[in-house]
Amino acid sequence: MTLLALLVTLAACSSPDQPPGAPATRDVRVRYTARRVALPDVPQRGRVLDRHDSVLIATRPQHLLKLPRRGPLDTLKLAELLGWDSTTVRRRIREALPYGRASAGSPVQLRLSAREVARWRADSAAWPQLALVQRRRRVYTTEAAAPVLGYLGTEAQSFYRQAQRYQRGRFYRLRNGGVETYYSGLLNGHRGYLHPLVDAQGRQHGSWAKDTLFQPGQDVQLSIDVKLQAYAEKLLGNRKGYLVALDPRTGEILAYVSGPVYGASTLTAPDQAGVRTELLEHEDMPLLNRPAMLANPPGSVFKLVNAAVALQLGAISPRSSFRCDQSLVNCVHRHPPATTLSKALKYSCNPYFYQALRSLIDCVPDSLAPDTVAARHANLAQWRRYAQSFGLNAALGADVSREAPGFLPTPAFYDHSRRTRRWTYRSIYSLSLGQGEINLTGLQMANMAAIIANRGWYYTPHLVRRVGSSGPLPRFTQKHRTLIDSAHFAALVPGMVAVMQRGGTADASSLADVGITVAGKTGTVENDEGDDHAAFVGFAPADNPRIAVAVYLENGGFGATAAAPCAVLVMEKYLRGSIAPKRKRWEARIQRRARGE
Repeated sequence: MTLLALLVTLAACSSPDQPPGAPATRDVRVRYTARRVALPDVPQRGRVLDRHDSVLIATRPQHLLKLPRRGPLDTLKLAELLGWDSTTVRRRIREALPYGRASAGSPVQLRLSAREVARWRADSAAWPQLALVQRRRRVYTTEAAAPVLGYLGTEAQSFYRQAQRYQRGRFYRLRNGGVETYYSGLLNGHRGYLHPLVDAQGRQHGSWAKDTLFQPGQDVQLSIDVKLQAYAEKLLGNRKGYLVALDPRTGEILAYVSGPVYGASTLTAPDQAGVRTELLEHEDMPLLNRPAMLANPPGSVFKLVNAAVALQLGAISPRSSFRCDQSLVNCVHRHPPATTLSKALKYSCNPYFYQALRSLIDCVPDSLAPDTVAARHANLAQWRRYAQSFGLNAALGADVSREAPGFLPTPAFYDHSRRTRRWTYRSIYSLSLGQGEINLTGLQMANMAAIIANRGWYYTPHLVRRVGSSGPLPRFTQKHRTLIDSAHFAALVPGMVAVMQRGGTADASSLADVGITVAGKTGTVENDEGDDHAAFVGFAPADNPRIAVAVYLENGGFGATAAAPCAVLVMEKYLRGSIAPKRKRWEARIQRRARGE
């Protein structure tokens, strides 16, 4: 197969043995053509596996039953033939139509299982108006992990056409090809090619480029535990929010949930056009990849970062005590005095952290002139530098299609937004509570928990632990360190453990009854447009962390009662494999709420 033509001209010079004075030999110009010849082997696209080698996506034959575009169809008899009930056949047809109803030129193709294909073939002669076709497509063996698995672009054309009817900017935010797109080149492999130079008689005269070897499509093994993923999706269900669980020792993501949840095959399945329309039109934007693309104020969970920075810069010590002064900022929880940092974390005392950050921002170092404006600018810039070392204010670099950077305000930002350089701490104190201008993504929240679990370092969170026989991409094996000393992270852990104990903000979510000590921090994020958002970050076991979890439920209410229970159930499921009877009723209530019941 010729892809380009290359004219190579060679001039034949006089032979060195030609006697002097002999007539010059006539120049000979030879035309060569460059060819690119594909080798016969065509690579098959690799499979996508979970961390336990369960196949999640593979290229397999798929059977489709094509219904007539026009004319009556006895759906009850069709249901009987395929082993469905009357409700199922009507639902399947409705889901296959772009707008949930038949229209001229709207073909309907229904996916059939092997059992349904056998039933159809046994009585296909009685249905001449229907046709059974077989195609090789990417087949999903699970409906979990839709934002992780993503889709193959060539099989998502129907989805793209539907999405083009909506605002382009909105669709751009919703588009997420997942692992199927991010690792597409490795999954595809490539054909081998020869690059010969041939003359007019077809004889080869060397090569014009280096030949390429055949490379089969490689399997991609995810870090996701598909059973844990499916369980976590049941806890979020139709609620807006996210849950990210990762192994802090490696950065491997164990569960990655974006709610509302939808089926993994929905965006490419030929019989899901109606469902895609509903997803595109849904006001809760279920197609938005929330853990990576949605940056929100983190609420009180950010007190952990502020405390670490304040400890590092000497603004506070673990023994620092501040009065719960309600005149500074309201404290939601009635609690005993926060005479230490651990107690302040346990009770999530807002005035304590207000005063802790004020000690940092309003400090006037000896090296500066007593200009509090200059000092405040320098101190905020220094706070931001240390907070940024947690992987904040920039995309972490996870293996996702797109990732929002989040936001940490700068002194210049406040100069512009306050329209003066003479802003005071009082006008920016919301930073001390993780509110106001600060925004974090779900990946950053989970990574923040992992950093504390590791006492100051992290691997970039990632979804793929192995490509073929190799490990993850090289950048996911590079250790990153914060600017905070490990001793200051260790000082946070007793307070996080106390959060889960009697009197702490999340004492109802303790796993002490099964011998698991959880370290966590709750957050309730004020929301002017509805119910508050619920947040939680934590890790377990506290002394040897194997899982770190971040949960964020939009309009979920209190972090202690909405987000923390979801997080600890995922921890218990991962660490023990089951949920203790004590929490079964609790688990069922959360799942009913997730279903909207």
